[in-house]
Amino acid sequence: MITTLSSDIDLLLHKLENDDTFRARLLRDPVAALDSIGIDLDPEDIPASIKLPSKETIARDRMDILDKLDNAAGAIPFFLSGK
Repeated sequence: MITTLSSDIDLLLHKLENDDTFRARLLRDPVAALDSIGIDLDPEDIPASIKLPSKETIARDRMDILDKLDNAAGAIPFFLSGK
């Protein structure tokens, strides 16, 4: 299993929001594009069809996505405790 930090996701969202070249590369070769920003992806995890949200959608939802990641990460000790 590959672990991705919220800082990695923030960088990815920033690139998707602001970098047209990165967006095109991600659609063409997701493994190489993500590797270029330090995110390892198993090629088997790539869906057959890739569609990116608009830059405007990413800009609008970026903070909500990061908040959800942070909240989920904070719950991991609770889940591991079995309580």
